[in-house]
Amino acid sequence: MNILTRALGTAAAALCLAAPAAHASVVITGTRVIFNAAQNEATVRLTNENTQPALVEAWIDDGDVNSTPDTTNKTPFLITPPLFRMDAHKDQSLRILFVPGAKPLPTDRESVFYLNVLEIPPKPTDLQFADKNYLQFAIRSRIKLFYRSAKLPGDVLKAPDQLTFKAAPGGAVEIHNPTPYYITINGLALGSDTKANGDNNGMVAPFSDLKLTLKGVAHTAAAGTPVVFATINDFGATNDHKGVIAQ
Repeated sequence: MNILTRALGTAAAALCLAAPAAHASVVITGTRVIFNAAQNEATVRLTNENTQPALVEAWIDDGDVNSTPDTTNKTPFLITPPLFRMDAHKDQSLRILFVPGAKPLPTDRESVFYLNVLEIPPKPTDLQFADKNYLQFAIRSRIKLFYRSAKLPGDVLKAPDQLTFKAAPGGAVEIHNPTPYYITINGLALGSDTKANGDNNGMVAPFSDLKLTLKGVAHTAAAGTPVVFATINDFGATNDHKGVIAQ
């Protein structure tokens, strides 16, 4: 997920509204980080796909989308290097180290955090920008980091098949996750002859429930109604699954 975080320079409000969407040039390899507790560290690779260098800052938060590098003391992780220059078309590896804090993480389930990568472009050097107002963006990319405690029971790849479904009023479905793993729903629909609707998505925490109000569904599903859903696995790929509305 790319988040526009700040604008440098000055410009009229109308110009801001008309500006094209900004895209990250510093790209994170993968869509999630799996941090296995038994290994004590994880590595993430970045690539600068731009023709210009960039200043990059990285940190981890515990779910606060408005987090900054100054709030990283809330998580038990250390990133090295946390601030560095990336030349054009170059790669950089981030090492994420686990540093146990005063509040231990649960050992019977996964914990979720978020890796942030902020890309700060260089100031323009073209003479055409001299003595002129210009708009410059810093872009933050943010992906999930799953801390996987050692020796969790069951197979994470089979965890989605253990989800159970119950109908709720107003075209909603309550999803129960009896496993110690976070399960990301990338789409869900009712009926055996349909495809999972990507508009119906969310993440079910371990040993928890998630209520999804299905798009375009107004009735309460009957018991026995087939459920088709898609999940995202450790590698960022999508897997299809089937379930059924319980009695």
